[in-house]
Amino acid sequence: MLRKITVKNFKCFKYETVLDLRKTNYKFLEQNTCGKILKGALLVGDHASGKTAILQSVRLLPDLLFRQESCDLKRCQCVFSKEEVCRLAYEFEIDSHDLVYSFSFSGGSFVEENLQIDGRTVIGRLGKKCKWTAGKETVLSDIDDSELFLRNISMNPEYSGGEILEKFFDFLKRSVYIDTYARRIAAFDGECLSAEKYAETHGTDRINEFLTEYQFPYLLRYRRESDGGRQIFFEREGSGMLIPAWMESSGNRILLNLLPAVLRAAGRKGMLMIDQFGGLHNRLEELLIRFMMEQESGAQLFLTSHSTNLLSNSLLRPDQIFAVERRGSEGSGLHRFSDEQPRVAQNLEKMYLSGVFGGLPAYKMKDSLAVKNK
Repeated sequence: MLRKITVKNFKCFKYETVLDLRKTNYKFLEQNTCGKILKGALLVGDHASGKTAILQSVRLLPDLLFRQESCDLKRCQCVFSKEEVCRLAYEFEIDSHDLVYSFSFSGGSFVEENLQIDGRTVIGRLGKKCKWTAGKETVLSDIDDSELFLRNISMNPEYSGGEILEKFFDFLKRSVYIDTYARRIAAFDGECLSAEKYAETHGTDRINEFLTEYQFPYLLRYRRESDGGRQIFFEREGSGMLIPAWMESSGNRILLNLLPAVLRAAGRKGMLMIDQFGGLHNRLEELLIRFMMEQESGAQLFLTSHSTNLLSNSLLRPDQIFAVERRGSEGSGLHRFSDEQPRVAQNLEKMYLSGVFGGLPAYKMKDSLAVKNK
């Protein structure tokens, strides 16, 4: 599982910024933890504050390792900084082993790479010169500065990385990124997770089990149409009517877009990253988060959202919630709710809306009566 990310000079984060997923001393919602690591994090804050940028730092590593097309690294460098080198460091716990991987780049060129497993250096890189160490064997090689050496390791059978490194690659490959607003889904193992493709490949039984268990008033049907095509229908409870998914409410379409990835992520280790999580009823948003937190698979859930109802000690621990705040030309910063040491009985939503944790928009609110009398 992912334990910590440190970024510097990345997108809107000019200074070193840490997303820490190690649990603190809170003694409640233990189902939201796996050992000493949290099962995910929620990022809140104003529009354009940097929430998506943090989520993209999580996504960047599986992107670089498994995407067929190359990433545009130049777009990752901080717009507020004159420094040319961008740095990212990731800490994972893989079967009780520590795996730490870091890299830096400038423009489209990688500058450094380092991979350590339990404190032992496996990969060392400076510019185009790379060193790979496995046991007592050390391999020196040159690599193009536009390529990530770790990607070569993951794709080249000549490098035997051992069981821990293979499980690390599997964890990342099982991850999924969802842009809810654009309805785009990226599964890093290449599987298509659109609702239609999921229904075609896996049927609707698993989705309907979920809907039945949580007492939704409808089921899904994947049926053949008169023209020979197939599409998804909603069957309303007690009506016997089949309503095409495209005719359903926007909330139900959002749910349909999310469920294949949620159900897939819940059953195995990996990360589910959802940008702009929202557009659903408050209780449904909370249900999906609880569902993920209750899984024993080692899955992690990362969200950005403007839904302040999610700021609740009955749903997430204070150490799982981060306020993201833009600080002018100094770039953005993170403020972990647990840094303020809120008590279990306190209302996190009210504290956030009163400005305790930062990351709150500073819009000028006019008095409604004054507006009316104009």
